[in-house]
Amino acid sequence: MIRIYRYGEIANEEIFARTSPMADVEDIVAGIIADVRKRGDEALYEYSLKFDKASLGSLEVSKEEMEEAIGKTEPEFLEILRKAAANIRVFHEKQKRSGFIVNEQEGIVLGQKVIPVEKAGIYVPGGTAAYPSTVLMDAIPAKIAGCGEIVMVTPPGKDGKVNPDILAAASVAGVDRIFKMGGAQAVAALAYGTQSIPKVDKIVGPGNAYVAEAKKQVFGQVSIDMIAGPSEILVVADGKSDPSVVAADMLSQAEHDKNASAVLVTDSQSLARAVAEEIERQLLLLEREEIARASVENNGKIIVAESIADAVDIANEIAPEHLELCVDDPFGLLDSIKHAGSVFLGRNCPEAIGDYFAGPNHTLPTGGTARFSSPLSVDDFVKKTQFIYYSEKALEKAAEPVAYFARKEGLTGHAKSALIRGEEKE
Repeated sequence: MIRIYRYGEIANEEIFARTSPMADVEDIVAGIIADVRKRGDEALYEYSLKFDKASLGSLEVSKEEMEEAIGKTEPEFLEILRKAAANIRVFHEKQKRSGFIVNEQEGIVLGQKVIPVEKAGIYVPGGTAAYPSTVLMDAIPAKIAGCGEIVMVTPPGKDGKVNPDILAAASVAGVDRIFKMGGAQAVAALAYGTQSIPKVDKIVGPGNAYVAEAKKQVFGQVSIDMIAGPSEILVVADGKSDPSVVAADMLSQAEHDKNASAVLVTDSQSLARAVAEEIERQLLLLEREEIARASVENNGKIIVAESIADAVDIANEIAPEHLELCVDDPFGLLDSIKHAGSVFLGRNCPEAIGDYFAGPNHTLPTGGTARFSSPLSVDDFVKKTQFIYYSEKALEKAAEPVAYFARKEGLTGHAKSALIRGEEKE
């Protein structure tokens, strides 16, 4: 059963179970990356057989396979995918940036261009954890940013086919190419390219410990979004909250992963007890009971604080991935929240609505990184380039100050480059 603590009985940094990487992952992943770099497609076929038990005739999903998947997708689900995609587009369109020009001094033009990355790589988990929602959340911002090509990788099943719901979501989101591969080998292929798979400029998307480690190791060769850890939810709820609702919201994250953390902070001892009992009742109804129960028993916690203000302090200290504010006036607390991936306001806003439908991104910083990083957005798929223009007269005015500054740093070559044009005229 989930444990109940008084505020202060457990240190804030111990409230979420933020696990360390598995000790042997780093070396295994390094070996896989080196192998893919050396042998390319040959290595990928072998890893598909070894890890996915799939004997593939081709790495790329064909047009025929896409059409077959669409045909197998329930019309109702296709319609839901399209509605969700529309909501995601509306939200992310607001994130588009424009360049700018500064031309306030005669003869000087300064500016910044916003340029989409040419090739974006999207990793989508497969198998028992197949998430078509991740396809929408990762591909649509890349599409809005204007990426030239969106390349998706996802593990095949033993039959060598990709989950049809994943392919349907890819079609709705506008993914350009899809490859049947997962794990560290898929990340390596995207980072370095193979005979069949194009090298990309950025890799985004969640995965297991091997995928996370691979992204970490190829960072610098390509850009990545983040190193994602197990899912987290912190529910801040007052005594008026419905315990069955709070329990359900906590379990919605606990069922993700045995390492996930589901935590309630409340100012009500009676709510705490009721939620603990409700969690036990609802666990018996979950298809993924074993996973959710392990998460709750190992990592779940209920903290009874003196006030909701204390609960907000806890939230800011641990910077949760998902934060629910189940109180009468959630907007009154919003300005007090400094560190959270995504905030769900009020008693009628389950975290699940953000996972699938509302529009804001569900690829969120975990492990306390919400203190300094952000949800996936259009910004992740663009880069900025500066430009500078000085006329001859403008440079004449600036040359001596630039040279003086350069000499202060002992860089006489810099100073010379600023002054030489004027010297040539004399």
